[in-house]
Amino acid sequence: MASDEPKAKKLKLAEEKKESPVKKSPVKKSPAKLSPNSLFGMGNPLLDISAVVDKDFLDKYTLKPNDQILAEDKHKELFEELVKKFKVEYHAGGATQNSIKIAQWMIQEPHKVGTFFGCIGKDKFGEILMQKAEEAHIEAHYYEQDEEPTGTCAACITGDNRSLVANLAAANCYKKDKHLDLEQNWKLVEKAKVYYIAGFFLTVSLESILKVAKHASENNKLFCLNLSAPFICQFFKENLMKVMPYVDVLFGNETEAAAFAKEQDFKTKDIKEIAKKAQALPKENKKRQRIVVLTQGKDETVIFSDKVETFPVLKIDPKDLVDTTGAGDAFVGGFLSELVQEKPLVQCVKAAHYAANVIIRQAGCTFPEKPNFN
Repeated sequence: MASDEPKAKKLKLAEEKKESPVKKSPVKKSPAKLSPNSLFGMGNPLLDISAVVDKDFLDKYTLKPNDQILAEDKHKELFEELVKKFKVEYHAGGATQNSIKIAQWMIQEPHKVGTFFGCIGKDKFGEILMQKAEEAHIEAHYYEQDEEPTGTCAACITGDNRSLVANLAAANCYKKDKHLDLEQNWKLVEKAKVYYIAGFFLTVSLESILKVAKHASENNKLFCLNLSAPFICQFFKENLMKVMPYVDVLFGNETEAAAFAKEQDFKTKDIKEIAKKAQALPKENKKRQRIVVLTQGKDETVIFSDKVETFPVLKIDPKDLVDTTGAGDAFVGGFLSELVQEKPLVQCVKAAHYAANVIIRQAGCTFPEKPNFN
């Protein structure tokens, strides 16, 4: 759903003969040469409508200060009221698309390393999303249809919290047979070596996710998934667990991890134990160990492959914090930007923390012209 997780999200070598999805050794080697379409993302393209709101507004629509949900009938008036009553900003959003754009921004050159698939409407908002994708130098191939308008996401900001309400609309209309299966589109999927899909897409097209995930697994490529929201872990558990055997890198934050642990009956609330148990879930491609990456906002990031590791996040002065909406997406984007270049784990996390730290200083999931990262 819109810009993903509430807070900044945050990830060795395996046993003999097993590769880890991420190189652990700090041995100096030149990064893998990047070519266009090396990184593939598929998800819900949404136009974010962001505004600082008050508690009365949250209460009226029974919204938690820090959450992400799908819009229901009772939220119909919310979007209109938000625009009428508060000063709104429009940003191209959608969790996966945000992460692909951030990865491309971190990489800079060549352009179009990132490819993105999703569904939009034939309307003004759809045109904005296409224009924003082009400006971000990603290769977006949208399935355009005219039955539903382009999806939107209300980002209701109070203090350093944000409550996201997504009206998927067109994003919910993605069709495997009408888009992913088309020869020219599938060729772009085959060109990639790293794949990333946010859990939000599990509500839209499980068959599309499985086709991509199986391709990655069968070709020993990297498939990454995000838990995305507690409701995904709770109400789309069956779909989530159908994809889990193909997941090489699993992202989540502390609230999602807690919901996942409860639904999977892990019998623990300890985030390190949750990471360990999630890592040990059945896996198809035995050549790679799964890596679990759990973020905790301003607290340390927890990573498990064959042992637990923690990484402190970058500090930020509260007065510099503008909007945490895109922090989780940015974390993943930073991580992917190094992962696709086959950089060591430490470098992937460092880039993830850097990107999240930059994005929370901006409104929405926006960023300066160039990163200052090495």
